[in-house]
Amino acid sequence: MKIKTPELTGPALNWAVAKCEDKEHLFAGHEVGRLHYTSNWAEGGPIIEREEIGIKRNAPCSDGRQWEASGSITAKGAGYHFAYGPTPLIAAMRCYVASKLGDTVDIPDELANQGEASC
Repeated sequence: MKIKTPELTGPALNWAVAKCEDKEHLFAGHEVGRLHYTSNWAEGGPIIEREEIGIKRNAPCSDGRQWEASGSITAKGAGYHFAYGPTPLIAAMRCYVASKLGDTVDIPDELANQGEASC
């Protein structure tokens, strides 16, 4: 199922990040939910640092857009991509996915309808 990158949440967003990291195979069968890039700084933080993604508070803002993430001008691929989210990690991971996979992502059907379990 195709989902717009700014609308990715929960397991679908974590899967998309895993795909960018060549780890989407870890979402097969009993492994679903093993990676938590959107809620665990130990997993998402190194990506933010490596990809030079900047994060800032976005106020005043509408619900779900409390944080803005963007790649630096010198970023290794994330440059000129902007993303928003209710948390810094969600905004940053949406930015990362947009920089690697584009404006829409083809998510496995079994993940597309799962809510944000880690937020």
